Amino acid sequence: MTVALAAVLAAAVVASLSLGEVTVGPVQVLRAVFLGGTPEDLLVNELRLPRTALAAAAGAAFGLGGALIQSVSRNPLASPDVIGVTQGAGLAATYALTTGVAAAAVAPAALAGGLAAAALVFAIGARHGLAAHRFVLSGVAVAFALRALIEIIIVSADPIDGQRAQIWLIGSLNGRGWTEAAAVAGTLLLTGPALLWAARALHTTALDDDTARGLGARPVARRLGLGVTGVLLAAAATAQVGAVDFVALVAPQVARRLAGTDRPPLLGAALVGAVLVVLADLVGRRLLAPTQLPAGVLTAAIGGPYLVFLLVRGRRRGSV
Repeated sequence: MTVALAAVLAAAVVASLSLGEVTVGPVQVLRAVFLGGTPEDLLVNELRLPRTALAAAAGAAFGLGGALIQSVSRNPLASPDVIGVTQGAGLAATYALTTGVAAAAVAPAALAGGLAAAALVFAIGARHGLAAHRFVLSGVAVAFALRALIEIIIVSADPIDGQRAQIWLIGSLNGRGWTEAAAVAGTLLLTGPALLWAARALHTTALDDDTARGLGARPVARRLGLGVTGVLLAAAATAQVGAVDFVALVAPQVARRLAGTDRPPLLGAALVGAVLVVLADLVGRRLLAPTQLPAGVLTAAIGGPYLVFLLVRGRRRGSV
């Protein structure tokens, strides 16, 4: 499964580098990327590769973040979009964009907002040992409250600033490149040790607390560590590309079904997330060319029906 997903991601990246107003053949793309010194260098390496690299890195971060949060909550409907992380980042970014803050400060503000929202959710949920159901319900409540504040700020702001905030909230990779890709990739590298630990810790997430303690695990500390790692990854990606919704929801569940496991595999979720964002950005660039659709519009078109599918499937089974 992992090898197949890696191959699909490689094909999606090559397609993203190939297709545009000027089409470059796959062979020429590979030569430009790995050898250089070709006529296509500027088009492929300078204009298309940074955006594609950002899409892959952000998608991987969303997939990993979603997998960790769903494992902690034991709920396939849980994701950064649901528990308030995205809304916290969106609130901070909206405030920055509508108050004349320097453009360079928007991403740090969004990251801080996402982490602050997550801290609030953890603080509320921790009162009962960070129980799964309380964690999700706390996140939903915080998300609704933050979304209301976002709407208040947009309605009260200058129309042009409000429109800028709305575009950010949809999620787009337009105008972004190596700087943003490096920020997301750096977060992935920094959380690498935590992800290696998480791959082992996830083996006990399905156990009840008493059984986990009997095996020598610390369930509350484990859930907190997994949740914090997932939130950090999701907040870092959101800060750089905006609220590209549903990737963190869909990617872990697709990976879980492909792997045939009872919990989302981390590497599989990262690869599926990367494929989704790369393809969403590619389709958004080419579907109505020269008009570019934000990647978040395409992921919402995928994620909305998939969310309905999960709800219907859960209802038939008697649970969500």
